[in-house]
Amino acid sequence: MRWVIVASIVGGSAFSNAGNVQAQATVSGTLSLVERPDAERGDVRAAVIYLESRARGGPTADRADLRSASIEMKGREFIPHVRAVLAGGTVGFPNADPFSHNVFSNVDLGPFDLGLYRRNVTRHATFARAGVYPIYCNIHSKMVSFVVAVPTPYVTQPDARGQFTLRGVPAGTYVLHAWHERGSSDVTREIVVPAAGLRDQQLSIDARAYVAAPHLNKFGVPYAVIRADRY
Repeated sequence: MRWVIVASIVGGSAFSNAGNVQAQATVSGTLSLVERPDAERGDVRAAVIYLESRARGGPTADRADLRSASIEMKGREFIPHVRAVLAGGTVGFPNADPFSHNVFSNVDLGPFDLGLYRRNVTRHATFARAGVYPIYCNIHSKMVSFVVAVPTPYVTQPDARGQFTLRGVPAGTYVLHAWHERGSSDVTREIVVPAAGLRDQQLSIDARAYVAAPHLNKFGVPYAVIRADRY
């Protein structure tokens, strides 16, 4: 996948950091997507932003919510579109549709195939290595989601205005990471977080090169044309 960072960190978060008695700093700011003038606008809420400590055995926090998560299949969609988990965490894929789904990923980080299963059944996948895992359904070609496995509990997603906040960050030196599926490349930035925290940081992801393209099925070939009402 492709990442870009042209500036720094941000506020308003889907994930917060709590439970570490040493944690005291807040890192906040705003994220934006830089897109072509004629392009359909991407959803900035699908970005994932995290801090990775430079210190060996650096500070951590208890984030049980990142060790086990869920992406529901409903209305021929994955909900949510993007889910962040800790590396080694597990994601359940409950089927809420009245027809079958087959969840799979062919990414080199850790390919898996959960097989075909029907409504009210949940199957799970574990994401052992940090990285971005594109997730698809082998029955419905338009179903796409992403699991972003991160090596740190200091992770967040921005709100609809691009604002995000990373809370409970111990003072120290970190590498800031930001990802969005529309990003054209992967960029990281080293930052120093003081005990007072960082505010009003600006982060930008370059999405001008993004072009939506169909993916292949789990066998590595194009999807067959099928009647949607059969599945």
